[in-house]
Amino acid sequence: MNWHLPSDAPVDETAEVERQARVWRPLAAAARELVDLCVMSDVDEDEVRAAQADVEAAVARLRKVRRTQTLGQEHLTGGRRRPWGNPVIGLRNPIAPPIEVHSDPSGRAEADFHCGPAFEGPPGLVHGGVVSLVLDQVLGHAVGAAGRPGMTGTLTIVYRQGTPLGDLRIEAWVDREDGIKTWAKAHIIGPNGVTAEAEGVFILPRAFRTEGS
Repeated sequence: MNWHLPSDAPVDETAEVERQARVWRPLAAAARELVDLCVMSDVDEDEVRAAQADVEAAVARLRKVRRTQTLGQEHLTGGRRRPWGNPVIGLRNPIAPPIEVHSDPSGRAEADFHCGPAFEGPPGLVHGGVVSLVLDQVLGHAVGAAGRPGMTGTLTIVYRQGTPLGDLRIEAWVDREDGIKTWAKAHIIGPNGVTAEAEGVFILPRAFRTEGS
């Protein structure tokens, strides 16, 4: 998912964020492919050991300078976080598919995404925990798009059938609101229909509450 600064962000700051994205996105994409190949490659032992040496060299190079805080803790203009480390949508996170979520103020969010072999649980199927992770993330997008940002209070999932590896779709929408709580629903769709459904209750953080709520 591409991260954008608020519209009132200084032009030079926006340009710097975009520059960093151009630098880090290809590295994360290469590392993502490496994760997939650690699961799927069938080269001989000498190639495995040579690849290990290459990876260890890359690790040593990247370890030279380490951040003092996570990307999610870094607030930029307008108090906006940069979720590049997020395990679902993170631009810099190799374990993220990553998913690009499209949402609108009506309280709906959707995404087409792909889960490869690195996300396998039962043979040929996406791990149930990964299904839960994706549902939670996109439900949060729907709630936030409606102007009701929230922390997950409860998340109830019904697994209708196995979610196959490959191309998938998720749709989420706000169902109702009551005080500081927002209910949202979502489902994941595979080639043979809905594979999992979810309902989440999201709690409005104190920083966004009006006096008395």
